[in-house]
Amino acid sequence: MAECANPLLLSWVGEWLETARERNSKGITTYKKAYDSMKSCPLPFSHPSEAQQLTGFGPTLCARLTAKLKDYCEENDLPMPEIPYKQKKGAAAKEDGTEEPAKKARKPKAYVPALRSGAYAIVLALATRDENAPNGLTKQQTIELAQPHCDASFSAPSDPTKFYTAWNSMKTLISKDLVYEKGRPLRKYALTEEGWEVAKRIKKTTEADQGTLDNSISSPKAATKKKDASKPTDNDDSFIDLGSSPPPIARPAPNPQPQIPPASQAADIPQGVPITSTSSLPTFTPITLAPGTFTVELVLDIREVRAKSDRDYMQNELLTKGVKPIMRALELGDILWIAKTKSPKPGEAGSEIVLDYIVERKRLDDLVSSIKDGRFHEQKFRLKKSGVKNVIYIIEEIAMNGDHFQKYEEAVESAIAGMQVVNGFFVKKTQMMDDTIRYLTRMTALLKSIYETKPLHIIPTKIITNQNYLPLLKHLMETQAAKDFHITYEAFAGLASKSESLTLRDVYLKMLMCTKGVTGEKALEIQRRWKTPQEFVRAFEEAENSGGSAGTGKGGSNSRKRKMELVTSHMGDLVGRKKIMKALSVKIAEVWGEQGKGVAVMASVSRESVARFMVKVLEDGSGEWDGKTPVISE
Repeated sequence: MAECANPLLLSWVGEWLETARERNSKGITTYKKAYDSMKSCPLPFSHPSEAQQLTGFGPTLCARLTAKLKDYCEENDLPMPEIPYKQKKGAAAKEDGTEEPAKKARKPKAYVPALRSGAYAIVLALATRDENAPNGLTKQQTIELAQPHCDASFSAPSDPTKFYTAWNSMKTLISKDLVYEKGRPLRKYALTEEGWEVAKRIKKTTEADQGTLDNSISSPKAATKKKDASKPTDNDDSFIDLGSSPPPIARPAPNPQPQIPPASQAADIPQGVPITSTSSLPTFTPITLAPGTFTVELVLDIREVRAKSDRDYMQNELLTKGVKPIMRALELGDILWIAKTKSPKPGEAGSEIVLDYIVERKRLDDLVSSIKDGRFHEQKFRLKKSGVKNVIYIIEEIAMNGDHFQKYEEAVESAIAGMQVVNGFFVKKTQMMDDTIRYLTRMTALLKSIYETKPLHIIPTKIITNQNYLPLLKHLMETQAAKDFHITYEAFAGLASKSESLTLRDVYLKMLMCTKGVTGEKALEIQRRWKTPQEFVRAFEEAENSGGSAGTGKGGSNSRKRKMELVTSHMGDLVGRKKIMKALSVKIAEVWGEQGKGVAVMASVSRESVARFMVKVLEDGSGEWDGKTPVISE
């Protein structure tokens, strides 16, 4: 066989082929085709760009050969050959003999990993090794070095319903020949020449941007906005400056089995008497905590889990980001912030002070479920009643079945708009739990800068009752707007308790709203006319028993009609949402006015016997078992 017409170019392609074989790279096939076609080509090339006509040679490989030839010519003091002029085809020439300018070939766009993506972090991790190091990094070593540079987790999927993590970006890097792997069974990874070029570009860009980032961190912007930042606004960017990161925080190693401190005991908050005027509000001298005597801490509900098999994910991720959460079962909300005194005395009131920020976190599918079963409205009611000024509602927009979500899309949008406009909540949308964790980290840094530099004023727990708390807060905001007043965590837990804070009126309203179609406005109007559940049930009895002639007394058609139309006869003339039409009145009567039927094993037990027993116990606590009501025990 005749010798190769381009031995110099062939030798360089051969070197790259051997390197690819050593690295077990996917580029072996390409280099092998290029080597064979160059070896069998009988035509000598004056410039490496001419090799593009051969099999296996593309713009990238020809460019590498050109760069290699340039270095060779400089080392040996030889002139660099010029790119040969290509004659245009006759079809491209104009009729007057002049040629049209050739269109520039579009260069293929180089792959650049997205900022703080999995591929971005892996490239930076592998770039910590020396470029000529013989060994690469194992998977575990790569993950440990890459995680600080990536927003997503390398160990757990961002969505519990999926199975891929940030480590799946390694497949992309290998397929693009930026990373090669070698070794079995313990695989090791290293950057290829193209990978090192990408790593150098990333480092250069990062170093250029670091100066701007440092300036934004060191600027006194936070100090000037301290006062305004404590007030909620409708604008996300003005509510919290998310454009710049907070100063770097020391990252303690995550505790594999974090100890959960016992939950603080809820204070016994009395019901109190209704407040009719400001003169009946209590007077007090607030307890004051001076700056430097407390620290701002994040409290995380122990039920905030990522999945049943990954219960500590949120806690561990917060730890890696420098935030050590206090874990406990919260009476209300999922996350809140407290001011914890540095040297609390045993039993001292004010050792933990609740700040004016509370977070309710919902995944999109959970939000849909809560709207369907009514939990959404109950949680909104309790959050509004808590007295916390700034309620943050985080919605994680995870992927859902399109057909399923489409049924409730309008309800979700309406619920979000209602929270913002009617309730005054701040709604924050995130894509996944990792985004929520980063948001909570920045919020913690912001609240530390707001609260740790000013005194805290605390309302003594002994003067607080369920009836006077909200009127007292409203009065203090009107008379002492310059000061923020807080309560202890024990008082907050007592006020927010589901069982302790609900009055008979609250339970009655919730019972009414269990009937589909009875909104809050309609339930309030019913409660104004029939003050208690017992009074409401008796009204149906009287409607059924009134009338004396046959066919009109108890069990007659007229008496049943009066019972079914009882509510609409009193509320059918109201205007707007308070009005109750006949169809809804019938539904309410079927629930509250019908006795119901017993079950086969307890034929004497009826809906009426159960309801009477529960209502009597609820109203005066004197209910005794009558032998008909079923006893439910643990």
